Amino acid sequence: MIKTLTKTLLAASLIAASSIAAQAADYTIRATANSNENDEDYDGLVVFKNYVEAASNGAIEVEMFIGTQLCSKGAECLQGVADGSIDVYISTSGGAAGLFPYVQVLDLPYLMADDRVAEAVLQGDFTRTMRAMALESSGDKIRLMTVGNTGGWRNFANTQRRVANPSDMEGLKIRTVVADLPQELVRALGASPTPIPWPELFTSLQTGVVEGSKNGITDIMGMKFPDAGLQYVTLDGHAYMGALWWMSNDKFMAMPEDMRQVVVDGFYQLQQATFASPKRKSIAAYEEFVAGGGDLYVPTPAEKAAFKEAASPVYDWFKGNVDGGEKIFEALTAAVAEAEADINAGRMADIK
Repeated sequence: MIKTLTKTLLAASLIAASSIAAQAADYTIRATANSNENDEDYDGLVVFKNYVEAASNGAIEVEMFIGTQLCSKGAECLQGVADGSIDVYISTSGGAAGLFPYVQVLDLPYLMADDRVAEAVLQGDFTRTMRAMALESSGDKIRLMTVGNTGGWRNFANTQRRVANPSDMEGLKIRTVVADLPQELVRALGASPTPIPWPELFTSLQTGVVEGSKNGITDIMGMKFPDAGLQYVTLDGHAYMGALWWMSNDKFMAMPEDMRQVVVDGFYQLQQATFASPKRKSIAAYEEFVAGGGDLYVPTPAEKAAFKEAASPVYDWFKGNVDGGEKIFEALTAAVAEAEADINAGRMADIK
């Protein structure tokens, strides 16, 4: 009798689960990342999809497009978000700078000291300020949902020599993106900025077209740049590699409030996943780099201060030349100061 009842209840639950799964979702979110399944962006989207579909009880379905199936470049992808053909897209600051130049504030050097500061800043009102600016710039079409991480921290790497001081950068040809800010930074440090498309960087390092780059270690090892001669990495951590997650504002606002809350919470889960992923992946990447003969150098506090001093003219350039630059710079520096105060107070309480 009990066994029969148990079987009956199990069968009923399976039928109910099947019927829920078979129901068409009320909302479909088409999300794309121009990366691959080894990337932090993919990790984040998997977490987002799992959370949103479960928390909405199947009312929201997330379709993932990894690679360039829907679009291939920042401007094209953001246009897809604006016109509604793409619902969610992740970009770097450089990839979105053409439409939202002020997002390059994330590339300003030496403003955020470490992961604790960066993560506190990006979970707070700074991101909401940038969201409001992006909505205004896009005519309420493109909404910044969150800022995560894609690759850890940018560090200087080159094929020629150890870089311990700004003077060691003198004359090096450093690969940058086309955006103005990273080129201004490289010039401020005495090197020569050379815009090179990402797919061409390996060959450019190999042939000497460029002698260095500014990337995270997971990108360096993932692209096998040491095989092209990149043997010197300086862990100056000059910029946090922010990942900006954009969503069609029309799609988001068309959802009822309870579903919007699920999506917002999903992006929180995504953000936490992308914060964590580079920390783990970088361990093996650094070990592989050193095992292959790479020179890994950590600047002393005095040397890092010298880099910051040499790069400081970039701050004035940004505020004076980038539309919205002064407003977003003030928002970021205020958020950093608040985060540092909170973190330092917590540290003191924890070590007592």
